[in-house]
Amino acid sequence: MSDDFTRYAVYAVPDGAFHAAGAEWLGWDAVAGVETVPPDLPGLPAPAAELTATPRKYGFHGTLKPPFRLAPGTDRAELEAAVAELAATLRPVEIPDLAVRPLGRFVAIVPAEPSPTLLELAARVVRDLDRFRAAPSDAELARRRAARLTPRQDRNLADWGYPYVCEDFRFHLTLTGKVADADALAAILGAHFAEVLPRPYRLDSLALTGEGADGRFRLIHRYTLSR
Repeated sequence: MSDDFTRYAVYAVPDGAFHAAGAEWLGWDAVAGVETVPPDLPGLPAPAAELTATPRKYGFHGTLKPPFRLAPGTDRAELEAAVAELAATLRPVEIPDLAVRPLGRFVAIVPAEPSPTLLELAARVVRDLDRFRAAPSDAELARRRAARLTPRQDRNLADWGYPYVCEDFRFHLTLTGKVADADALAAILGAHFAEVLPRPYRLDSLALTGEGADGRFRLIHRYTLSR
């Protein structure tokens, strides 16, 4: 099997009406591999295409293992087999309620309350698949450290290639890039997504995705959590 992706990631990718609404808003459906037409919502401070320019290429998702290049000596077929094997050992996670909220200067859909079970699942995905992750370059490390990481986040970066994992992980489905008034935009998007937010949201698969030559991520395969 040829490796036709530059990077890989393991995401939680919703389905049904929830995914359709998220993909439409972002302008990119990573499951179907097609562009979408964002809605023109009243009160937006800028066109949706401008607000979503940063997260669009990733598709509508919640990160479990952040994007990584394959480590030397590994290949896509081995990665796919490992994700399938891992999924067979994990239980689905139910999140009772989701909410549209500001996270710093961007807007995302997040669990209304913390979920220790989801935290544990994400940590397993990060750790168990880490042998497939190539080490970040010095330039990548410097770029991450420019964000004034805490000591624990810096250790995460050194150990796992990304600062916001394990104890610093916060599950979120990103809806925008940085905006001037995240609170006001969260209110608009909260009303838009209100009818499609699943209650509960059931995370029952691992979605292996790949970054194409155009810089956009596409779904490779969903692996059902079957423990």
